[in-house]
Amino acid sequence: MREPMSGAPVFSSARIEQLLATYRDGLLESTLPFWFPRCVDEEHGGFMFSRARDGSLLDDDKAIWLQGRASWLLATLYQEVAPRPEWLQWARHGIDFLRDHGFDDDGRMFFLVDRTGSPLRKRRYIFSETFMIAALAAYGRAAGDMAAVQEAQSLYAQVLNHLHTPGVLSPKWEPATRAMRGLAIPMIMIVTAQILRQATPDTAFCNQWIDHYIDEIRRYHMHPELETVLETTGPNGELLDHFDGRTLNPGHAIEAAWFIMHEARVRGNDPDLLKTGLTILDWMWARGWDQEYGGITYFVDIKGLPVQEYWHDMKFWWPQNETIIATLMAYHLTGDEKYARWHQRIHDWTYARFPDPVYGEWFGYLHRDGRLSSQLKGNTYKGAFHVPRMELICWQLMEEIKAGQRSAAKL
Repeated sequence: MREPMSGAPVFSSARIEQLLATYRDGLLESTLPFWFPRCVDEEHGGFMFSRARDGSLLDDDKAIWLQGRASWLLATLYQEVAPRPEWLQWARHGIDFLRDHGFDDDGRMFFLVDRTGSPLRKRRYIFSETFMIAALAAYGRAAGDMAAVQEAQSLYAQVLNHLHTPGVLSPKWEPATRAMRGLAIPMIMIVTAQILRQATPDTAFCNQWIDHYIDEIRRYHMHPELETVLETTGPNGELLDHFDGRTLNPGHAIEAAWFIMHEARVRGNDPDLLKTGLTILDWMWARGWDQEYGGITYFVDIKGLPVQEYWHDMKFWWPQNETIIATLMAYHLTGDEKYARWHQRIHDWTYARFPDPVYGEWFGYLHRDGRLSSQLKGNTYKGAFHVPRMELICWQLMEEIKAGQRSAAKL
């Protein structure tokens, strides 16, 4: 798939109006009505996200991190879109379920529980906790509940203790044989602190840890000599010449790119942060964009060798979501038509394949060539998060782009 020829600006007035409506109406008229109130469990609390194409229930187990993600979304919509009472009520509904059933006796959170909240699975990661923090912070901001905000900050501090105290979390690999570090931890800690910062008066605490984890990404995961972001490295950032060390996840790194671009924006378009975010996007677009079929590929090997994961060349929904955000944000912050063209490519490719015109929301999984792999709409990993987050952020960005065009026209 060739890149469109340069010429007329991609973001014409008509294109701006069309994209704005696509993101806004997709969120309010397709994505949200698919999930709510259908997924709300009025009997046992929380949300049930495992859904077939038409929204019918496939499984009533509840992934803890999806409860937190949905509660964050609903509270954020209440704060930033419209103060609809049901959105705040459902956000609290999810948080109450997490408070009642999400935590083990050691203070750490489960990963999966059954419909009633009885534990099924606990992992050694901290992602359930980070989405609980996001939910509490967003709810506290929306409801004016400073106790929830303090609860969020205390939990963030607890997660820091888990991450930085040796022996608290079991390592994935035997460290005496092969110590490793992953991109996922600094990424999630950055965006969680960004969400917390919106709610807490203690912005210095959040900024300190955002800086810390951005530095981790720069120091250990960004490799200019390879023009790539390594998903998994040795303890000092070294390339591990094994399957896991060579495997790149372009969509994941692109998600980190827009977290860092957002931070640049918060700090008055900080040039160093902006350069970091744009560099990550540039490198990982080159690694991830499928030149033959289009879309962002799930995994690639840094040396072009075979990848061990059998789904490596599939097109999952969420890397496309994150790339749509990142390219649009990059264009908005720089005015560079390259990013406008990239956004056009990923947006048009994705919207021609993933949204379901019959029942709403998006399919999650395509084959490499764009054919539908599964009609599944929700499971332990896909719920009310990546699609609506993208729609909300891109709607907001398009409103700003439209306003900027209007201002420029008056000059």
